[in-house]
Parts: sequence; C-alpha cells; structure tokens
Amino acid sequence: MPMPFRAVKITDDIYWVGALDWGVRDFHGYQTNRGTTYNSFLVLSEKIALIDTVKYEFKDEMMSRIASVIDPSKIDYIISNHAEMDHSGSLPDVIKAVAPEKVFTSKMGAAALAGHFHEGLELTPVEDGGEITLSCTNAPGGPLTLKFIETRFLHWPDSMFSYIPERKFLFSQDAFGMHLASTERFDDQVPDWLLECEAARYFANILLPFSGLILKLLEKLEKSGLEVDIAAPDHGPIWRNSFNIVKNWYHRWSNQELKQKAVVIYDTMWGSTELMANAICEGLSETGVNVKLLPLSVSHRSDVAAEILDAGALIAGSPTLNNQVFPTIADNMTYLRGLKPKPRICATFGSFGWSGESLKHLDEIMAALGFESIGQVKAKYVPDDKVLRECLELGRKAGTRVMDTLK
Repeated sequence: MPMPFRAVKITDDIYWVGALDWGVRDFHGYQTNRGTTYNSFLVLSEKIALIDTVKYEFKDEMMSRIASVIDPSKIDYIISNHAEMDHSGSLPDVIKAVAPEKVFTSKMGAAALAGHFHEGLELTPVEDGGEITLSCTNAPGGPLTLKFIETRFLHWPDSMFSYIPERKFLFSQDAFGMHLASTERFDDQVPDWLLECEAARYFANILLPFSGLILKLLEKLEKSGLEVDIAAPDHGPIWRNSFNIVKNWYHRWSNQELKQKAVVIYDTMWGSTELMANAICEGLSETGVNVKLLPLSVSHRSDVAAEILDAGALIAGSPTLNNQVFPTIADNMTYLRGLKPKPRICATFGSFGWSGESLKHLDEIMAALGFESIGQVKAKYVPDDKVLRECLELGRKAGTRVMDTLK
C-alpha cells in the first residue's frame, strides 16, 4: 500500500528520510517522555548513498520518504554508522529491496551486524580515516567524498561518523542526539530550553559512562581541523545553526562540571522517610544551594540521572524492607553505578522498624561510586523532633559544603 511520507530537504543533495516514533516511552530503561526519531539520510550524487536505516517497524515509512525523492532501487551504497537495532533493524530488508552495490560499515560494525542477523550479509568494512568517492571532480555539483571516522565505544564498539568535507556535513550517529519526536527537523525550529534539556537527558542516560572517550574525540576533531556546518545525529533534530553550542555542552558534560546543586532521592513506606527528606531539603535551601527533590514513587531513574549530571551532592533516603534497600532506591543506585558519575559528596537517611540495614547498604553503594559521605541520619519508626533537627542539620551541612566547594 502506498504511504504518504515525504523526505525533508537539508541541502540541495542531502535529504532526511527517517521516521518518527511518537509512542516510544522506554528505551532500554531510559524513559523517553517525548518519543524519538530514527534518522536516516539520503545523499544524491553520481553514487547515491543511504546513511543508516531505521528500526524495523518503521521501514515502510523510511522507504516512502526515499521514494518521494528517487526510486529506492537507484541507491548504490548503504552506510551503517551504528549497528544498534534502532538503526539497523530494517537493514536486511532494505538490502533485499534496494540491492546496493556495497554496504559499508566499520570493522566492528561488520561483526556486530553478523551477530545480529546471522544472514551472511555482504558488508564492506572501512578503516578509520578511510573514504569513498560519491562523485568525481567534473560531476555536476563538483566532487563529493564520504570519509569515515571511528568513534569506538561512543557508545558501542562499532560506532563511527561519516563526513562529507565538500559540504562540511557530519553524520554523527548517536552523538549530539536526543530522544525527541517532533515535526521540526532542525535545531533552530526547536526552543533552546528544550534542546538543552533533552540533549542533557540523553547524554546523562546513555553517554555519561564514556565521558573520557568523548573528551578525546572532541580533541581529535579539533586537532583534525574538521569543519562542520551541519551535524546530523541518528536521533532528534539536525544541527544546522547551533553545532558549536552542543559541542560546548558535550565539553561541559564530559568534564562533569558540577554546580551548586543538591539532588535528594527517596522512597517511603508510611511517610517517615518522606518527613526526613523534607527536613533535609529545608536545611539545604537555607544555604542557597539549588535543591531538586525526587520522590521515587513518581520519578523515573532517567529523571534522576539527568538531574545528577551536574549536581554537587546526592542525598539518598530509604526505608528498610526485608533487611535491604527499598526496591526503587536499589533500582536507581544500580542504574547510577552503571553510568559512572564522577565523585561528589553524598549523605544517606532513612527510617526502619526493627533492623535498619538499608543505610549500611546505601553507604556501601556510595563508597563504590567514589562519593564522599558527610553523614547519615536514621529514625526508628516515625522521626521525632530530635531526628528531624538532625535531618535539617544534615541538609545545612551538605548545602554549605557544596556552596563552599563549587564557588
């Protein structure tokens, strides 16, 4: 059945032919409240190239957009910058439909795709710094070259960038992206606050563990003299106006520059740990520190990760359940350990009935993260005035420390 989707022109010879996923709300544990896009790009030249494909369920939408510009069978090359299934899920079917001359991927990408599909796909691995010619010097519109830059473990071993120097156009796969479904295709069509919010959320939940590698990549790009007028990630809007801004954000987030900010997370069974959390927040606010209180009954782990990205302190509270940390707290702390945030100060608090092991377990997790504990407060059953004053003082102590350390 014919479909009505159309390509979006980026330049005279490059089109967006991706898909919108308005309904996705979970991306391997990361809550995507605003949906996402699966970006794919068509380069028109003597050799026509398709840069990345889309998630399997959205194959027909992508093919419809391609068909609005050219007959898909005219595609000569397919480039797979990243083998994750939201970008490669439709690749085998697209190869069968298009019958391209070659499918290019990184060496690690060839291994990953073989592991995904087990179909004997004919793939052409490329070297870091390798290139292919899309059109020659005397072609209409001049020469067009596609160069490849390996970005291993950003964020998969197979990841690479593709770059057209003649257009100063960078296909950056998952780097500089965000999960945001929108009919607006370009950064200058999206409010600045929303761009930064969703880019930071994406970085915190997906790229934070690779901060050191990202800094090396940014340095590599700077030293190479790579000029970028347009950067096209595999999720979210295309950067045609603000690429230097998002690069600066990546520098800041990769360096994990902390602010005078404290994040308090907690869950509660009968309201006692909640009373303690509120008292701690009162003490924090008295110091002038920016306070974010996240009750885990209504806050997702990906909200917590995004807030912790630039927070100078994390304060976690848990009741004891079956001699353990409460499940929502355990979930968040396990998730956080995987993201490997840089050390900062921490504190713990919680209520218990007859054992109270939760704080011991929480402190062990904080120590494993390399965080510096400045104390804990515990209450047996319902906190009395003395305990709440201790919570207030713990908040003041944490806030003062953050304000003094991060001037």
